[in-house]
Amino acid sequence: MNELQNDKHTGVVKVNLFIPTLNAGEIWKEVLDGIAVQSYPISRVVIIDSGSTDGTLDLIKEYSYDLIQIDKKDFDHGGTRQMAAEKFSEADVFIFLTQDAILEEPDTIAKMVQALKENPELGMAYGRQLPHKNAKVLETHARIFNYPAESKVKSMEDAARLGIRTISCSNSFAAYRKTAFFDVNGFPTGSILGEDVLIAGKMLLQGWKLAYLSQSKIYHSHNYSAIEEFKRYFDIGVFHVNNQWIFEKFGRAESEGFKYLKSELNYTLNNNPLLIPKSLIATAAKLVGYKMGLHYQSIPAVFRKSFSMTKAYWSRF
Repeated sequence: MNELQNDKHTGVVKVNLFIPTLNAGEIWKEVLDGIAVQSYPISRVVIIDSGSTDGTLDLIKEYSYDLIQIDKKDFDHGGTRQMAAEKFSEADVFIFLTQDAILEEPDTIAKMVQALKENPELGMAYGRQLPHKNAKVLETHARIFNYPAESKVKSMEDAARLGIRTISCSNSFAAYRKTAFFDVNGFPTGSILGEDVLIAGKMLLQGWKLAYLSQSKIYHSHNYSAIEEFKRYFDIGVFHVNNQWIFEKFGRAESEGFKYLKSELNYTLNNNPLLIPKSLIATAAKLVGYKMGLHYQSIPAVFRKSFSMTKAYWSRF
């Protein structure tokens, strides 16, 4: 039974919101304020903290939030989220937010829940990401390119046309129908990143659909340096080579990279041509990082951790 049922006591669909944290920084208060003004009644807000030392936990003391504390070395992108969802599984919808994502409007969550209610075939939905107010040109373009103004619903039937974009999504702000979530055994454990992509792919293969909701918005962006881009794309390469079934079922990623570069150069030319060299350097860093990630098994183990943005992943080997 895929329809979401209203709770007999509250009359609304029960929603649990999960946020992994580690030193969330100055933006954390804005994230919490965005949650506090939501018009939709959230059943539980669950914070999963892996060793914050910057006052992140002090800010949540005034709220009746559930707190799970783990050691920093035990954090796992998929496994940590899975553990929290299993511990607080009484809701019909699980929403995952990152510690640097600010909900744009008081009805942001309400729109996402409504989409799941209206379409019982949806296993998950993810929202539109707008650049933070201090975002630079290149990161602003990244959000415009990856999160357009048009909503869409994707299914396995779209794989031939969309390729790997079929499973594009993001856990910075995403909602999962509990029945679909557990139908595919939830998030995987042990992946360097991309737990959202893996569960999306498995849902589509299982017959569920995936929605991108442009009307449900957050502010979320990063101003990465070229070195950080190299490390991030090294991790993406590791992720892809360790999950070959993604290529087999949905195609490869290289063609998407060329489309992105063309779009970024056009956007940069129109907004700040002086940044074109920076764009090219960042693109080169991404490409080299990604290719090295694809061949990480040929790289001496002593170097893998230094090339990676996800340091804790390599401590397990």
